[in-house]
Amino acid sequence: MRFSLDHIVVAAPDLAVGVAHVRDQIGVVMPRGGEHPLMGTHNHLMRLGLDEFLEVIAVNPDAPAPSRARWFGLDHEVPAPRLSHWVLRCDDIGAVPQDLFQITGPAIPVTRGDLAWQLTVPEDGHLPMQGAFPSLIEWQKGPLPPRAMQAADMPGGAGLVGLTIRHPKAGQIADMLTPHLDDPRIGFETGALSITARIAIGGRVVTLG
Repeated sequence: MRFSLDHIVVAAPDLAVGVAHVRDQIGVVMPRGGEHPLMGTHNHLMRLGLDEFLEVIAVNPDAPAPSRARWFGLDHEVPAPRLSHWVLRCDDIGAVPQDLFQITGPAIPVTRGDLAWQLTVPEDGHLPMQGAFPSLIEWQKGPLPPRAMQAADMPGGAGLVGLTIRHPKAGQIADMLTPHLDDPRIGFETGALSITARIAIGGRVVTLG
């Protein structure tokens, strides 16, 4: 079972506030995404490279309350927008080792418009290990959705240079993922919780946190 980086997630108290956070940190305004009826959330999306993307997500105040807990811990107050989570892609989520599911929660079917995928979401919607342990995603068969997303309105678009996951149990996270993940851009450091991304854009490298 091999994993690849799929996307990184900025959770926000309000979608406009989250988009402004990204604009202030990396200098671009992210394109609009869509709505998630199952979760009562909505997002903005921007391609990073070919197969990866950045997502800003928040509760949709115009959507009915969902019948289950929202994902990405969004049933709880988000004091300020921050890079709070990351998601790894796999080809067969049913073949994921069971010890990982114990942390990520079960895979559930999700749709947005004509897109469909399976994503691991804990029953109570919490972020696995406060967001430091990734969720897992399997997209429906066909071209990967990031390839159809808008890129940053900059020459050459934007690309992820590095992703640093800090957590008191970073060593445990790395040990569990290393057999399935080979991406030199992703590093793990023991310390207070934080996730930071280094993004190449407009001829410079900026940091998003």
